[in-house]
Amino acid sequence: MIKNIGYFTVLVFLFSCKAAIKVQEFQNKEVSEAPNYLNEENWAVLPSTYSLDLKEFETKAIDSLKADVFYVYPTLNTAKEDLRWNVPIADLEQQDKVLNKVVLLQASAFITSGKLYVPFYRQAHLRSYSMLEKGGEKALLLAYSDVKNAFEVYLKKYNNGRPIIIASHSQGATHTKFLLRDFFDDKPLQEKLIAAYVVGTVMKPNLFKTIKPMIKPNEIGGILGWNTFKKGNYPKKKDKFKGSVTSNPVTWDTTKTTELYQHKGFLYSNKKIYKRALKVEITDGLVWSTNPIFPMRLFMSFMKNYHVGDINLFWQDIRENAELRTRTWLEKN
Repeated sequence: MIKNIGYFTVLVFLFSCKAAIKVQEFQNKEVSEAPNYLNEENWAVLPSTYSLDLKEFETKAIDSLKADVFYVYPTLNTAKEDLRWNVPIADLEQQDKVLNKVVLLQASAFITSGKLYVPFYRQAHLRSYSMLEKGGEKALLLAYSDVKNAFEVYLKKYNNGRPIIIASHSQGATHTKFLLRDFFDDKPLQEKLIAAYVVGTVMKPNLFKTIKPMIKPNEIGGILGWNTFKKGNYPKKKDKFKGSVTSNPVTWDTTKTTELYQHKGFLYSNKKIYKRALKVEITDGLVWSTNPIFPMRLFMSFMKNYHVGDINLFWQDIRENAELRTRTWLEKN
């Protein structure tokens, strides 16, 4: 069983994932048709389909970029009343969330480093993590099958031997761990891996054979990951993330604490970047963050788990780090 090899983990969110109504077990007959990724309409983002909002984050001509970014988005289907195990990719509400929330607040951090590829996929409902034996595992496997198929099409149709950044969050990080195992770990394609940002999940340092955690800002070919909580707070299971890969998303090295002046920028939903907004402390497998300094900081003062902000809290820091690692890869190759 997949859960016995440690790739599926229960993610901690702001809201409980226990359904208030009875959920039927996973049924194959209820699964929507698998996407054909040869069709451009089944991709949320291709280099030729950037939205005007996404283009606002560009700083140079897309054709001048010499790397690619393959991004897998986080869990967006969390509604308790939604009884579906997997969301069809044609679901307009889901598409809107992908394009106008996570692509803009997360994937946008990487578009100055490479051409962006984001497949729609039949994402598993949030409850899948807490109901693995009742259908969650099958739902997650189905979701990963789409991500895997999309990546295979990407390699054959779009990549053309270019170096790759893998970027992901939450459920996307779950699928990315499989993707790294199936395509990169101890395989020739690892030579093309600039970095894998596998954020918002438990990821042990020895999960892969040859892909290792990176502890220098300009290292390449390895993994990065972290889970963000408000300073002084832990998940319900206090040691849940202990021993997990915990990169410092401000300094990108083994530094345990940072100061305000080191933080490069938090991207908020108003598309404004707030610099010097927070300090971090690395502890027990967590990135502890101070309450960010920005107009809605009062609201965030009530939050203990900053999971939803794992990437956009450090948006500018990630952007500059991805650029550095990409330059380093290109200089060495």
